[in-house]
Amino acid sequence: MALPVHLLACAFGLGSWVAVNGLWVELPLMVTSLPEGWELPSYLSVLIQLANLGPLAVTLVHKLRPGLLKERLVIYSLLCVGVLACVLLAFLWDRTAAVAGAPHSVAFFSITFFLSLVDCTSSVTFLPFMTQLPATYVTTYFIGEGLSGFVPGAVALVQGVGISRCLNSSQGGNRTEGSPWASRTEYLPPRFSTGVFFVTLAAMMCVSLAAFVALNRLPRTYELSTEALAPHAVASVASGLEDAAAGAHADAMKQGGGASEHSRFQLGLIYFLVLWVNAATNGLLPSVQTYSCMPYGNLAYHLSAALASVANPVACTVAMFLPNRSLLFLGALTLLGTGFGSYNMAMAAMSPCPLLQGSVFGEIIIVLSWLLFTGLLTYIKVMVGVILRDRSHSALVWCGATAQVGSLVGSITMFPLVNVFQLFKSGDICNTECPL
Repeated sequence: MALPVHLLACAFGLGSWVAVNGLWVELPLMVTSLPEGWELPSYLSVLIQLANLGPLAVTLVHKLRPGLLKERLVIYSLLCVGVLACVLLAFLWDRTAAVAGAPHSVAFFSITFFLSLVDCTSSVTFLPFMTQLPATYVTTYFIGEGLSGFVPGAVALVQGVGISRCLNSSQGGNRTEGSPWASRTEYLPPRFSTGVFFVTLAAMMCVSLAAFVALNRLPRTYELSTEALAPHAVASVASGLEDAAAGAHADAMKQGGGASEHSRFQLGLIYFLVLWVNAATNGLLPSVQTYSCMPYGNLAYHLSAALASVANPVACTVAMFLPNRSLLFLGALTLLGTGFGSYNMAMAAMSPCPLLQGSVFGEIIIVLSWLLFTGLLTYIKVMVGVILRDRSHSALVWCGATAQVGSLVGSITMFPLVNVFQLFKSGDICNTECPL
C-alpha cells in the first residue's frame, strides 16, 4: 500500500465533519454562555439538518443542468467555505441579537448553517470522490472522518471546557445572618478561549483542502497498491443518482465479479441500518445529551462529549483491521448500540434526577454508555459504507443521501419534544434535590 496516499486520504477525510464535530465537543462551554442554554443542542441538531438543502441543491443542478457542476469544483468550494466559516466563528460566535423580544445567538446560528452545508454536502461528494481510489483507501478516509471528531475532542479536553464546582453562599460572600444555606455553580475558566478553538478547526479544514489538492494531482497511471486508480470514477453526483442499477452491474464486471451480491431484502436492510444509525447518532441522541449528562455534573458532560469522539476513529481503525460484513453481525451490533442509546435517552427523560445521580458510579456509566453508543454505531457506518462501495459509485451516493434523511428525521422528531412540549427538564446540580 502507498503510505503517502493513505495519509492524503486520511487528511482529506479530516475536513468532512470537523466543523459539526467541533461544535458538539465545545457545547459544554457554549451552553453556559449563549442564551439558549440547555436547549442549544436541539437547535443545533435542526440547524445542521436544514443544511441538507446543500446536497439537495447540488443534486437538482446536476439533474436539471447536467455538466454544469463538477464534483471536484463542489468539493473545492465546500472546503473554502468551511475555512472561512470557522474563522468567522472565532470572532463572532458569542454575538447575540434580539429576536421576538428575546436574545438569540444569531451570528452563531447563521455561520453554523454554512458550516453544516459543508459537512452535509460532503456526504454526497467526498465519499463518492473516494471511489476513484481502491477500496482500501475508503477505510482510510473513514479514519480521517473519525479524526475529524477525535482531534476537536482532544483539543476540548486540553481546553477544559465547561468544568464547574459548587460553592455555598458563604464562599461567595452573599449569605446574610439568618438566611438559609444555598449553593451556586461556578464555572472554571478554560485554558484557552473558544475563539482559539475555532481557529484550530479552521486549520484542520486547511489541511483537508491541501490534501484534496494533492489527491487531484496524482497521475492516473500511478500504482496505488495492487490496483490502479479506478477508471470508472464519475465526476458528478447526479450521474450516480441517475443510474444506480447500471452502476452496480458495471462495477461488478470491472472488478471481475468482486462486488458483493445482495438480495433486495438484504439491500433494504443495509439502507435501513444507514437510516437508523444516522438518525440515532446525528439527530435523536445529540439533541438530549445535555439532559442525559448535565445532571451528573459538568465534568460528566464534558467527558461524554469529548471522549465519545475518541470512539469514532477507534471504531474506524477496528473496522480497517477487523472487518466483518455479516449482516447478522451488524444487526446484532445495531441492537447493542441502540440499547446504550436507549439508556442515554432514558436518563435524559429522567432529568434532573436520573439513576445514580450524585455518585461516581453513575457518572462513569453515563460516560461509558455514550462511548459505546458512538463506537458501535460508527463501526456499522464504516462497514455498510465499505459494502456499498463495492457495489458502485451510485450506491455510495445513495448511502450518503440515506444518511442525511435519517439525520433529518431524527433531529426534526426531537426538536418539538425538547423545545415545544418541553418533555426534558433541566436542573442545576448544585441546587437540585433528588429523592434517594
